[in-house]
Amino acid sequence: MTESTILLKLVSRRDLGADIFEMVFEHAHGQQLGAYPPGAHTTLKAPGGQWRSYSLCGSPVDVARWTVAVKRERAGRGGSIALVEQLEVGDEIEALAPQNFFALSERAHSFLFIAGGIGITPLFAMIQYLHMKGMENYRLIYCTREPSGAVYRDALLAIAGPDRVLIHHDQGSPDKVFDFWPYLETPGPEHIYCCGPAALMDSVRDMTGHWPTEQIHFESFSGSQMPASANEPFEVVLSRSGRTLNVPADKSLLQVLQTAGVHIASSCESGSCGSCRTGLLHGVAQHRDLVLDDHERSLAIMPCVSRSQSPTLVLDL
Repeated sequence: MTESTILLKLVSRRDLGADIFEMVFEHAHGQQLGAYPPGAHTTLKAPGGQWRSYSLCGSPVDVARWTVAVKRERAGRGGSIALVEQLEVGDEIEALAPQNFFALSERAHSFLFIAGGIGITPLFAMIQYLHMKGMENYRLIYCTREPSGAVYRDALLAIAGPDRVLIHHDQGSPDKVFDFWPYLETPGPEHIYCCGPAALMDSVRDMTGHWPTEQIHFESFSGSQMPASANEPFEVVLSRSGRTLNVPADKSLLQVLQTAGVHIASSCESGSCGSCRTGLLHGVAQHRDLVLDDHERSLAIMPCVSRSQSPTLVLDL
């Protein structure tokens, strides 16, 4: 336990179906946790020691509880399985304070939410927030493989009503994939928020290339994957200490920094959660993350996946 972590206690859990489990946490010492902005995520330390990030899907104004929905990824690296199979009600767990790289635009007055599977979680928090604010100018397209995968379906329909919620099931058939083009063909005033599997994200990206970039927002649970053969060695200079470290082709920048004793928070190690975000002061980064926008990429880097296109990077470390 460090000063930067929060000790939580699991107070309830329930099976939502489709191998997805809702977990509700309170502060282990009875303190208020505080509100968080819709779209935010927290990072939990699983019983096996892995740090994993999950969108907060409860009411953003609930200062007493944080709610996450965890999908048991049987082909994953064990973090979700440990949380689902080992964490019991009453158990305590370390967490990091919420971060938000998928924030609702304060300038937007209408929204189109597109969710696939477990990607509904940050959008569910956004819809609860808009409902609380009395804002009703939004629509949700929610795609799942089977009806059982549409977690929070009843709650969404109760909040938003059937006129604003479209739920589609494709049964895993390419012939039944939802056609987004009628909704995306003509750019409108709404901001689009999309979260879900890579295939869904890629489809929406392709169909919104002609939209203003500031109106399109993505959150993803899988990062960019490039083969190690595409890596080139480079060096990194830590501006605060003046240290220079060599990053070989077969090691990530994050691994080199951690081996050198530089403490950086990390979780997904796939460029999708934003936990390891580090200031970039000089050099040309090879960005491979799914978090930073074009402007932010001149100011920061995700060392878990990204590398360098210049011989040297200077970081704010």
